[in-house]
Amino acid sequence: MSIYYKLLGFIFVGLAALGVFLPLLPTTPFLLIAAGCFAKSSDKWHQWLLSNRIFGPLIKNWHEKKCISTSTKRIAISSIVVFGGYSILFAVSDVYLRVLGSLVIATGLFFVSRLKVCRKESAYSFSDK
Repeated sequence: MSIYYKLLGFIFVGLAALGVFLPLLPTTPFLLIAAGCFAKSSDKWHQWLLSNRIFGPLIKNWHEKKCISTSTKRIAISSIVVFGGYSILFAVSDVYLRVLGSLVIATGLFFVSRLKVCRKESAYSFSDK
């Protein structure tokens, strides 16, 4: 069974990597799912994700405190609005795709806005090294 979790972990890391470049594809949820899959299948790959300079703090906050830093939340909301808005307004001409994109963006904004923010003194942030 662990081979399936490991395979899913790599798939979700790949989707998260695509999400860095594709505005409608979320990065953070895929990383968190990948971390969960690796936690069940491979300590090596789980530690690799946790020790990642950029994404490790985000995963640690989520695993330990079920929260994200204020800066992470701000970046996520800004990225969704800017890149998602650009996609809907300028990159897509089909009205049905615009509606679908708007629903995806609204869903993402809804879930990100509901995430708990870590207290400043207990949060890991991107600037911690």
